[in-house]
Amino acid sequence: MTYSRRKTLGLIGGGTVLAATAGLGAFAASRTPARALAPWDMAGGYGDPRMNALSYALLAPNPHNRQPWQAELRGDDMVAIWRDPSRNLPVTDPFARQLTIGMGCFLDLMRMAAAQDRIGIEQTLFPEGESGPVALCRFVPDRAQPDPLFAHAMARRSHKDAFDPQPVTPAAAAPLAAYAEVFTGGDDADTLRSLAVEAWLVEASTQPAWQESIDLLRIGKAEINARPDGIDAGGVQLEVLARLGLFTREAASDPENPGSRTAIEGTRDAILGTPAFVLQTTPGNSRFDQIEVGARWLRLNLAATGAGLAVRPVSQVLQEYAEMAPLYQAIHTAYAPPGGTVQMLGLLGYAPTTPRTPRWALETRMRDA
Repeated sequence: MTYSRRKTLGLIGGGTVLAATAGLGAFAASRTPARALAPWDMAGGYGDPRMNALSYALLAPNPHNRQPWQAELRGDDMVAIWRDPSRNLPVTDPFARQLTIGMGCFLDLMRMAAAQDRIGIEQTLFPEGESGPVALCRFVPDRAQPDPLFAHAMARRSHKDAFDPQPVTPAAAAPLAAYAEVFTGGDDADTLRSLAVEAWLVEASTQPAWQESIDLLRIGKAEINARPDGIDAGGVQLEVLARLGLFTREAASDPENPGSRTAIEGTRDAILGTPAFVLQTTPGNSRFDQIEVGARWLRLNLAATGAGLAVRPVSQVLQEYAEMAPLYQAIHTAYAPPGGTVQMLGLLGYAPTTPRTPRWALETRMRDA
């Protein structure tokens, strides 16, 4: 069995996972963090069209599930969108590039949701520079047509586990070509596979980078409901381990723990078994480029969902800290356009549907005007 980073960090506390045990049925059934998952069911249930669109937007993909967005209603038709710096990832995303991409995902999903009601959005990015809101968005009735990709918004997930071994054919991946380069085999897929594996092992052996993820662990139902962001480590097996004192952040912070090594190697194997890769680049690396690629990353995910495929981001090789610099340079030398930036790398394949990811309730993401 192979594990995603999320599962990796969830399983490294004790080194073993409890087998299914008689008598755990009722306990298991009660472990769902219903409050943290409620925003999925509440999406689209607001009277104000701005709140309605925002209720979908907060389901957008974003790094480490940090959910860095805040919204402020202004007047009758305006929304200001902010990025919350308290949700920064100072080690692995020191320039907030990936978090800004996440904001681009949020803005485009908000646009799609508004368009369902034929409301267009007039968007001004960074109207006050980086010290102010990321965007000012005016909602204008009868200015938009529904976007077909929005049909997949509620089924979209960022995949978190290994993929099925079934190959992805060029024909199957064709709907994604408008949003990313897709490599279904050959030398490029082998190169990207090697870079992704090496980068994962660098992160696992770089203590500050590893610890940044450990600090974002939410262990068990109570923690996930209380703080529905970061890396959720829930379910009956992990909760039993935690209650026995076998799964702790202290143990998880040691990548040399035997359980850690097993799980790290499992994630390595998951990357090695990936059938295809997706890559996104931009001609520059401005905040505007990052917002634009975020919109494309969202559309890529939605198009993949519609095609019966799953996407899993593997951002390690694109992280900007010293230990990752040689691999960061290598992927840019091979794939960035002249003067440009590789913004996103992802795994692509067939897989069972990933469960919904916890989200903060919309009301907690609102700023007072």
